Amino acid sequence: MANILVVDDEMGIRELLMEILNDEGHHVILAENASQARERRQQERPDLVLLDIWMPDTDGVSLLKEWSSTGLLTMPVIMMSGHATVETAVEATKIGAYSFLEKPITLPKLLKAVEQGLNKSLSSRVAQVRNTIKAELSLEAAMTATSQQNSMAQANNLQNVAAAPASNAYASFDFEKPLREARDNFEKAYFEFHLEKEGGSMTKVAEKTGLERTHLYRKLKQLGLDLGKGKKSSS
Repeated sequence: MANILVVDDEMGIRELLMEILNDEGHHVILAENASQARERRQQERPDLVLLDIWMPDTDGVSLLKEWSSTGLLTMPVIMMSGHATVETAVEATKIGAYSFLEKPITLPKLLKAVEQGLNKSLSSRVAQVRNTIKAELSLEAAMTATSQQNSMAQANNLQNVAAAPASNAYASFDFEKPLREARDNFEKAYFEFHLEKEGGSMTKVAEKTGLERTHLYRKLKQLGLDLGKGKKSSS
């Protein structure tokens, strides 16, 4: 069963079409002018529209053009008229009408046009659903790939952190030791690093560490570091 909107200013035609389409198992919504058609289209979301061309307030072609320009032509529209010219039918088709029925409308032509229009509507909706599913699957795949990349990056970072103490003698610390002893070990490694980096230059080490040379000498002696190399390089 489909929702079909019939728009025609003649009551007899509206009632006849409703009777025929109801017998075919469809739900029929009626509108006698363009104003009502706009309301019914918004409220009922019809699967197909039978639209008369000649109406008193706004003609069917103008209404069709309005729906097309505002993105509301989402259903097949079959134009109907007993006075329209070939040019009018061609214009309506160019705007987006699915087909054209000339009044008086015969039963076989009506049922055939409605069936074909509903098949087109169904195909369009199936395509929309497929496109939506494809878009969601693509998004999910992209998110999964990003998540996997982030996980791999985190794993690599952890692996690098785990490998760092083995490749850097200055970073090997025993965190089970008391804080004071652990701090002394860190400071010793810290100053050894800068002494080696600066080639034993006490002046440069003092600049890098931000300590006065006198304080630096006392600190190195306190930590039990060999000052001979430093004194020789700074003379």
